[in-house]
Amino acid sequence: MIELVGVTKSYGAKKALNNLNLTIEAGKIFGFLGHNGAGKSTTIKSLVSILEPTSGEIFFDGKNLKENRLAIKQKIAYVPDSPDIFLQLTANEYWDLISAAYELQDNDKRRKELIELFDLVGHENETIESFSHGMRQKTIIIGALLPDPDIWILDEPLQGLDPQAAFDLKKMIRRHAEKGKTVIFSTHVLDSAQQLCDDLAILKQGELLYNGSVVDLLDAHPKESLESIYLQMTGRQSDGELIEELEMGLDNE
Repeated sequence: MIELVGVTKSYGAKKALNNLNLTIEAGKIFGFLGHNGAGKSTTIKSLVSILEPTSGEIFFDGKNLKENRLAIKQKIAYVPDSPDIFLQLTANEYWDLISAAYELQDNDKRRKELIELFDLVGHENETIESFSHGMRQKTIIIGALLPDPDIWILDEPLQGLDPQAAFDLKKMIRRHAEKGKTVIFSTHVLDSAQQLCDDLAILKQGELLYNGSVVDLLDAHPKESLESIYLQMTGRQSDGELIEELEMGLDNE
């Protein structure tokens, strides 16, 4: 179980997160939803120790992240929101780096399976810089999944993936949760969130609007999709009127 207690992250007078309290249960697929700047990536980067909260505490199975940082990080697979990292390395060199960081012994079989699954066979010794965005994303995902730790934390993992790779990753996410392990991911693709998530948090400008199960949220709004509910909660549904005004303006030009 992961707990965030009163987590706040400030940049000067601006609060990227404001007193965030939520619980993420083991064996669940947990999604973060929100517009750009809502605080999704800030929360995820706080969970993986890239950012230090201004105040508040984060616990993994009752252990304080500040006091057990290295031990907890070894239990986490992380996919960042951009795959444009370690560009001068070849894919194999990057995976070797990850293997060394996690002290993996003999992971050749799993590496081969992931390379085949994500269709990177024949590209292992090419530089990440030479890859398309989707290939870079696949490379980083393979690196994250090589050690197969208990907790997967994935920031926009489906972005840039082709349909087959996205399908395969979603299947792996489900299987990981079925083993009693945890998957946390952020997404702008609401259909994927509705399809995959057990629980979710909806953020707006650093504030938590909803934290609970997808089923409960949909039951509370019968006959509505997650997209419709989300737009109502984040206050953006009125954009329809603005779009109509813009279209009328264009028609009158």
